[in-house]
Amino acid sequence: MRILIVEDEPKVASFIRRALEEENYAVDVSPDGNQGFDLAREVNYDLIILDLMLPGQPGLGVLKALRTAKVKSPVLILTARSEVDQRVKGLDAGADDYLTKPFAIEELLARTRALLRRAGGDPTGVLQVDDLVLNPVTHEVTRGGRRLELTAKEYALLEYFLRNAGRVLTRSMISEHVWDIDFDTFTNVIDVYIRYLRNKIDREHEPSLIHTVRGSGYMLKANT
Repeated sequence: MRILIVEDEPKVASFIRRALEEENYAVDVSPDGNQGFDLAREVNYDLIILDLMLPGQPGLGVLKALRTAKVKSPVLILTARSEVDQRVKGLDAGADDYLTKPFAIEELLARTRALLRRAGGDPTGVLQVDDLVLNPVTHEVTRGGRRLELTAKEYALLEYFLRNAGRVLTRSMISEHVWDIDFDTFTNVIDVYIRYLRNKIDREHEPSLIHTVRGSGYMLKANT
């Protein structure tokens, strides 16, 4: 899943980014409110982590502008302000959650998982198609009860497939959610990773779950 951090403190942004990337999320960072708004409007992020005190445009203004522009990505506000009225203003402006600095990174990660679960409509968080199961909390992936060892990018790709099971995913959609802003869309990296994933998911199992939709992209689904 792809996450945008809008945070002007380099150390804080770097700290959050490293923690999220260790959890296999693709992460973009913007240090400026105006740039953050432009990125959030251009890219369909699965989550936006938004600081309130920003240069260019304050976080509350960014949030209001995003909701006016019909950007529906969940927003987690980060701020040093702990006053109740500030939290109320943020939530009323369209934020989905609120975390006050300083915070424990474990809590931020837990809130991130909760918001992604809520957006996906699954309160348990466990993703499953047929006998393929992925647990976003433990990062354990099994097929037919046997644990599969995936690289970080293979895991991220599989999670995106499972969150969109039964839906055709184009290469553009995959690159937008699984790779960050620096990804070269003209390479064949996506097809290479699809092949890697098929070798681990489908090669020794029936039925095959990852399907090519010619002229469109790929789909993960169980045969019916």
